[in-house]
Amino acid sequence: MRIGVLGAARIAPAALMKPARIVEGVEVAAVAARDRRRAEAFAAKHGVPAVHDSYAALVADPSLDAVYIPLPNGLHGQWTLAALEAGKHVLCEKPFTANAAQAREVAVAAEGTGLVVMEAFHYRYHPLVRRMQEVVRSGELGAVRRVETSMCFPLPRFSDIRYNFGLAGGALMDAGCYAVHCLRLLSGGEPVVTSATALTLRRDRRIDRAMTAQFALPVGATGRIRASMWSRTLLSIRARVVGEHGVMTVDNYAAPQLPSRFIVTVRGKRRRERFGGDSTYTHQLRAFAAAVRGESTNLTPPQDSQATMSLIDAIYTAAGLPLRGQP
Repeated sequence: MRIGVLGAARIAPAALMKPARIVEGVEVAAVAARDRRRAEAFAAKHGVPAVHDSYAALVADPSLDAVYIPLPNGLHGQWTLAALEAGKHVLCEKPFTANAAQAREVAVAAEGTGLVVMEAFHYRYHPLVRRMQEVVRSGELGAVRRVETSMCFPLPRFSDIRYNFGLAGGALMDAGCYAVHCLRLLSGGEPVVTSATALTLRRDRRIDRAMTAQFALPVGATGRIRASMWSRTLLSIRARVVGEHGVMTVDNYAAPQLPSRFIVTVRGKRRRERFGGDSTYTHQLRAFAAAVRGESTNLTPPQDSQATMSLIDAIYTAAGLPLRGQP
């Protein structure tokens, strides 16, 4: 499988270039950027054989099988649609689109094409996440009473594009999409937003630097997500499920190949489970290549992305902020 990269983004080396050296049958064959010099520098550093003058030229390249899209959030939908029209499989960074309406548009375009469109929630493909689901579904914790997820990290550089409303920025979009997706994964059904509170930038009140949202979950349970790029909570990447018999707490569910903790306590007995091995990005690329070959199921298809984006839209509405991707 020959992949082209749209944009010389900071995430691309970890998310694609390094895993492509490990995953058999995958070649990063081309790159394009807004500035050709940046694309040439990226290609020289990472050994990419071809540089295109534009995103459109790369998408049209008949020698490529797939496109990886690590562009700013607001461009994801546009270029995923362009790649589909060109007959390319797509691995698109999260969040999938700027809003749920765009996610629906992509889902409709992808339907029936036979092409794989995968949202790059890399953590979803790691064995730790399968184990999280197993513990919750097994009934070991008893009936689920509460699910809490968080993704908080410090980004005090407010000129960063992740704070740009025109590019669909905001803490909920960048950090919070993980927390929202993980909440959905562990809830056993689709959460319903009951309230949300945002901390916004002084220079642009449309942009959240932090977001907290509360949810009603199936069978009477409750939920909460916390997301921030600048708040009193500098670092928190946690999933916690409370059941009638016990609690599961996972620290750093998003990158368990790095220091992480997976602790289950049931009726006073505590155990820790350990996970190592390949990075989440390597697991993801392996899964993407296998899905393209028809050998495995895409766990983060457009239908899943549409549900995540619908919940993100509902959180912004509950917090009194405008949806991304709108004037």
